[in-house]
Amino acid sequence: MALLSDAVHNLSDTVSIALSYFANKIAQKHKDPRRTYGYKRAEILSAFINSTVLLAISALLIFEAFKRLKSPENINGTLMITVALIGLIANFISVFLLEKDSHENLNIKSSYLHLLSDTLSSVGVLAGGIAIKLWGIIWIDPLITLLISLYILRETWLVIKTTVSILMQSSADLDYEAIKNDVEKMDKVKNIHHVHSWMINEKTIYFEAHIDMEDMPLSEVEKIHDKIEHLLIEHYGISHVTLQAEVDKCDDKSIFKT
Repeated sequence: MALLSDAVHNLSDTVSIALSYFANKIAQKHKDPRRTYGYKRAEILSAFINSTVLLAISALLIFEAFKRLKSPENINGTLMITVALIGLIANFISVFLLEKDSHENLNIKSSYLHLLSDTLSSVGVLAGGIAIKLWGIIWIDPLITLLISLYILRETWLVIKTTVSILMQSSADLDYEAIKNDVEKMDKVKNIHHVHSWMINEKTIYFEAHIDMEDMPLSEVEKIHDKIEHLLIEHYGISHVTLQAEVDKCDDKSIFKT
């Protein structure tokens, strides 16, 4: 059972890495009239697909592990140890290569989780093979599969939550009250309202808002726009800013339009 889980994870790794690679290539394409925001969401889609597949595989293995715990079967411990050692070496190298970039990119992280699950699985299979070989504890096989799958379920769920949030255009995690205070402290700015923010990927934040100002020439408005844009980019990590200047136009001056 542990060998089967290891094999299935390895198979899914191959597909996962291929999908991540192509998504990364697509994400690097330039903006065009059809995709004015570019192709960065390709990596988020890849991360979502990879994580969903891994979630399904882990759930299936948990189900099978419970079945085997109820009805244990004789297992070849030597075979488990040999295969686990081969898998452990290959997976450890792969995990080492991806570990650094996994902190910066959800697409790579989804593939990293696939490989990490395989590495843990190989360690578990190796330990299980030794336990079966030395002491004949055959129930250790499904138990190891169960523990590994539960760990991967937790890690995968966190990636899925983040990718779904981005795909649903949820607001970026910003301190909106601090933004409001900083912008409204600027000279000739009365109010910032009707704020919208969303993310193209886990790093690229888009921000738009209405800025209520005193009546002044357009050339002065542009100077204030530049200050606000600089503030949002430098202090809040926003990638793209769109501001609409107005003079007592909107009746609703709340930061988020209801």
